[in-house]
Amino acid sequence: MMSAFAVVYALTLVAVLFAAVTLIAAKLLRPRVEYARKLSTYECGIPAVGTTEVKLNIRFYVFALLFVLFDVETLYVYPWAVTAKSLGTPAIAEMGVFLAILFIGLAYAWAKGALQWE
Repeated sequence: MMSAFAVVYALTLVAVLFAAVTLIAAKLLRPRVEYARKLSTYECGIPAVGTTEVKLNIRFYVFALLFVLFDVETLYVYPWAVTAKSLGTPAIAEMGVFLAILFIGLAYAWAKGALQWE
């Protein structure tokens, strides 16, 4: 019998080999048609006009990051809420600390004006 780690290593090896073989086969079997229009930045046939750099306000990124942060935290709270009754009082106290930290972070972001949309 194989140990538990040997099974994990074997499956990891199979996954890496599968990915490598698939990528090598795709590179060898793909059609090699190269011409100037294909190598251009845009393949739609319309020439690029102007610069491709777009300056965005940092608030868009901060707002998106805060959304992702609190969305992921919701994913942690929901399973806990489903099993909260069976976890007992220590788990409720731990979740209270967790939610307090989240609330402090939200209050800090709000105070800094990160949630104001202009």
